[in-house]
Amino acid sequence: MKIRSLAVPPSDAEVDAWRAVLAAARAADLPGRTGPARVEVAGRLQVAPARGRAALWADGDGRGVAGLLLFTDGANDHTAFLDVLAVRPDARRRGVGTALWARVREELLAQGRTSVSAVLDAGGPGEAFARSLGFEDVLPMAWYAQELPELPELPELPEVPEVPGGPETGPGYALHCWPGLSPDGHAASLAAAHGAMEDAPSGDMDEKVVSWTADRLHAAQRLVLDRGGRFLTVAALTPAGEVAAYTELVLADPEGTRAVQYDTVVVPAHRGRGLGRAVKLRMLAEARLRHPGLRYVDTTVADENTPMRALNEALGYRRERGAAVFQLRL
Repeated sequence: MKIRSLAVPPSDAEVDAWRAVLAAARAADLPGRTGPARVEVAGRLQVAPARGRAALWADGDGRGVAGLLLFTDGANDHTAFLDVLAVRPDARRRGVGTALWARVREELLAQGRTSVSAVLDAGGPGEAFARSLGFEDVLPMAWYAQELPELPELPELPEVPEVPGGPETGPGYALHCWPGLSPDGHAASLAAAHGAMEDAPSGDMDEKVVSWTADRLHAAQRLVLDRGGRFLTVAALTPAGEVAAYTELVLADPEGTRAVQYDTVVVPAHRGRGLGRAVKLRMLAEARLRHPGLRYVDTTVADENTPMRALNEALGYRRERGAAVFQLRL
């Protein structure tokens, strides 16, 4: 069986072959869900990641693909992320996945990595294969989806709670929406707010939280844009202009019907004031206005993150399927 390494970036023909494998696998594993758009696949394969180096492999007969992200951010040079290992349904149980994994493992060891992780759907063929290799579930989670109403007009925008103490002590928070790169004047504050993610559930993951700076923030946002996607940030600002809460939305395919909500963070000093709900509601309204074809917003939440699960349920998110971060120590 011939497994070949792909040049990075791969050719357009290789992108099309890769997408065909993913589309076939998704049709079998997630009935009713369409395969990834070409712009999404081409972006991920042909634009270099911001946090590391990509390594790509494909079966010579177009039956399977594998993609690995080798972190080079200084904090996680000991680990890596298996972004994809997919095999066409009609070629499964014929050694294709095993051969691809052998090349992935060879690369991990050659680069001195001591662990690797992947995000997999619960109960699917990916989980079964990963467990057979020794991967363990280190962070149970689930995918949730919010179906947006088909309204041509902008829904009513939520009010933002005032700072406790009333009008005598000053005005309340203000909501702002930034498409694309966050403004330079707020990037440092938004990066500092990212630090509040350090108390989010992480299970037994070997990957360490990296320190965020304005430059790192812009690099992550620019990556989405360079890959052909769209990026929206909604932030609640204090009267002094500091970011108290934010949420992010990514459309990997701007013409598609689904988007993914990334981080939602409320800085500890501002919790308990409804800011998480406010930024999420504003994001849904902005997304529907700016992208009329959008119908669903997807997000993941760790099972142990009870407050966020409760908030999402109150906003209309419904659990679609279980998932988890799986990790293997080499």
